[in-house]
Amino acid sequence: MSIDILMPALSPTMEEGALAKWHVKKGDSVKSGDVIAEIETDKATMEVEAVDEGVVEEILVPEGTEGVKVNSPIARLSGGDSAAPAPPAAAPPAPAKAEPSQAPKAAPSPEAPPPAAPKPVPAARGGPAPQPAASGQRIFASPLARRIAEQKGLDLSALKGSGPHGRIIKADVDAAQPGARAPAPAQPGAAPAAAPRQVQSLEQMGIPPGSYDLIPLDGMRKTVARRMTDSFRDVPHFPLTIDLEIDRLLEARARINAALEKQGVKVSVNDLVIKAAAVALKQVPEANASYSPEGIAMHHHADIAMAVAVPGGLITPIIRQAELKGLAQIATESKDLAERARTRKLKPEEFQGGTFSVSNLGMFGIKSFASIINEPQGAILSVGAGEKRPVVRGDQLAIASIMSVTLTCDHRVVDGATGARWLQAFKVLIEDPVTMIL
Repeated sequence: MSIDILMPALSPTMEEGALAKWHVKKGDSVKSGDVIAEIETDKATMEVEAVDEGVVEEILVPEGTEGVKVNSPIARLSGGDSAAPAPPAAAPPAPAKAEPSQAPKAAPSPEAPPPAAPKPVPAARGGPAPQPAASGQRIFASPLARRIAEQKGLDLSALKGSGPHGRIIKADVDAAQPGARAPAPAQPGAAPAAAPRQVQSLEQMGIPPGSYDLIPLDGMRKTVARRMTDSFRDVPHFPLTIDLEIDRLLEARARINAALEKQGVKVSVNDLVIKAAAVALKQVPEANASYSPEGIAMHHHADIAMAVAVPGGLITPIIRQAELKGLAQIATESKDLAERARTRKLKPEEFQGGTFSVSNLGMFGIKSFASIINEPQGAILSVGAGEKRPVVRGDQLAIASIMSVTLTCDHRVVDGATGARWLQAFKVLIEDPVTMIL
């Protein structure tokens, strides 16, 4: 009996990946737990372990292949008494064997693969598998839209998508009613429905061919582009900006680092910001929340995601339960996570989730900016550079170190008053760092 090994979904947002390396070849015997391959996702490189015993009958996707769709067969095992049944014939074909006219054009289902798939596949948070429309065509829908449709008992084939290229998005599902029928075909003379926005080529926008070099999009850049577009379009957001005096913070940092010098630990301003953000979230718990169709999720801990720039994009490793950790531990964890993020060695649980984000561009001299919310988090803090500025104290002009920060809020969760109260709490903690330990 032959068993297909499928391309695993190593994160809820993964749609495709690169098969970086095979650790086995045709004819090799494998047993459960053996590392058989390395997969590069949009965020990290991970090892894939076998869950069945048998002999490698065929390598379907050679190493170095990019754009391998999730759930497509990448290898085949034969023999082995513990072999599980092969997946149904409806599974998509291997990319190496697919005919051009049959290549899938929509993102595959985010569901976890069947039992024969490799171990690293986590339980997906997406909804049901793509359902064929009446015409037999695959339905284009975002994972979030699928999950909400399943909860509302909606048939996706009855909905008309308003996303790019007719993709069904969350807003389409929210606006639909259970039992809704597919839209009737337009009658002659009726005004045509608004077509989804089509992205024009550079040539169509007046940029002549040969005047530029085109760098293909890798998996990370595609994912960042999609998630940021969805967030900016679908999340009603607004910014709140405040200036902070950080002279005391800088003095406290110098004393802290002097005390930690023998341990080889150095606390950065960003580490202090992460700690202050976490404590402020516990003081104003309404800001430590996420929107969901079922209700507002009030998080028990402040899991702070820190934005790290990496080649080809951005990743947000997470300091879990930051409100409970000391500055030395936060500094050690943030340094380790940032280093492994840049080499794509993070585990999925180290960058998935989080309840709040911090993005710091102060080291680049950026004075003030506003970030795009990292769903499903309710807010993100943008941190600018600290610099000497004139301030007025009473009727006297003075000089102080000032840092501007902007809180971008999801208005469905964090309204203006809540965001302002969080910034007030954060300001006290930054301007008088002793309050972080009270």
